[in-house]
Amino acid sequence: MFDAIKKDVRAVRERDPAARNSFEVLLLSSGLHAIMMHRPAHWLYEHKAYLPARFLSQFSRFLTGIEIHPGAKIGQGVLIDHGMGVVIGETAEVGDGCTIYQGVTLGGTGKDKGKRHPTLGKNVTVGCGAKILGPFKVGDGAKVAANAVLLESIPPASTAVGVPARIARVGGRKPNTLDHVHLPDPVAQEICKLQFELDRLEKRIRELEKEQAAAPADDRVRVPQE
Repeated sequence: MFDAIKKDVRAVRERDPAARNSFEVLLLSSGLHAIMMHRPAHWLYEHKAYLPARFLSQFSRFLTGIEIHPGAKIGQGVLIDHGMGVVIGETAEVGDGCTIYQGVTLGGTGKDKGKRHPTLGKNVTVGCGAKILGPFKVGDGAKVAANAVLLESIPPASTAVGVPARIARVGGRKPNTLDHVHLPDPVAQEICKLQFELDRLEKRIRELEKEQAAAPADDRVRVPQE
């Protein structure tokens, strides 16, 4: 337990430029506090003491703004930086040396039983606001960009960006098999469809107005006045 705490403190000091010394980290780092309280909660959960485990995790959530289900597995040397709004689900696994920023969700996609949350390999970095949803693995050393929504596994040393997230780099290089610069934008496609439909309707309205104006007075459709 104490060895794990030492590694967690060291992770904060190495990766958080605002951390000045170990005492300050122990006293003021909410991410460290959340992980420290998670470890006994996880121990209780593994020993089927579910109620006190959940009580401790909810107390930690109240104090830190970070929600870690006691069933989640958190490795050593993990940094939760800032941390407000982080949610880590019951079957999620976070490998050694991972860095997680504020607003991150390691969640599921439904009400399935069993493994339903992601597994982060070692030294994974998850940017602020990113959502990783589903029972798949994020490879060692991978990076998930801020506000990305990752719904499938990515290989080690890759970088995923966008909504839904796509692999932008593998090992620091752009992949050759896919063109990630000219990917279709589903939102833009839907907007184009709507614009096309609006143009068609406007054209039809103008045609009806011309037909109405050209029709004899007695045959014109009378529009009720409000």
